[in-house]
Amino acid sequence: MFDSDVIKKGINDQAVLQAMRDVDRRKFVSDKFSDVAYDDRALPIGEEQTISQPFIVAFMTEILQIEKGNKVLEVGTGSGFQTAVLSKLGAKVSTIEINKKLFKESLKRLTDLGYDDISFYHGDGNKGVPGQSPYDRILVTAAPAEIPRNLLGQLAKNGIMVIPVGNQSEVQYLYRIKKLNDDEITKDKILPVYFVPLIKS
Repeated sequence: MFDSDVIKKGINDQAVLQAMRDVDRRKFVSDKFSDVAYDDRALPIGEEQTISQPFIVAFMTEILQIEKGNKVLEVGTGSGFQTAVLSKLGAKVSTIEINKKLFKESLKRLTDLGYDDISFYHGDGNKGVPGQSPYDRILVTAAPAEIPRNLLGQLAKNGIMVIPVGNQSEVQYLYRIKKLNDDEITKDKILPVYFVPLIKS
């Protein structure tokens, strides 16, 4: 397991750690990577996309401060690993993926694994899923050049968004955004990261 790596790097939330233990990362990578599925590193999932390293998944989840019953929008389903972790924490998850192949694969994978309380959408994550908003939490798993206004608009009052921001050619940073009201947000730069770009349609 990757407990030692994740805990060593500073993850303290026991609910997040338990969710990470409960979701078998091997089921979210191809067979050729099953022997390194618990290594603390990103792995390819096809379509030029990756599954984030366990520490980053745990860290982003921890600073999102999930409360049971929160409506959560995940932008970028990918393989569905982060989606499953959010669901294990008791969130009501809506997840959107722009890549049709990854969308179909993650839908089948998570359905086969018994995650029947997740709403799946195929489309441009920059636009969010307005029909289900507002969201208590928004988690973005790929990096736009700037924070999408549509996502800010779909964040509930007192809601939190965690998002990596920056172009591929520059240092990206992970931000935690809190929406105090419709006209006021706080934006905290947390740490430098590297994510694949958030694709637009």
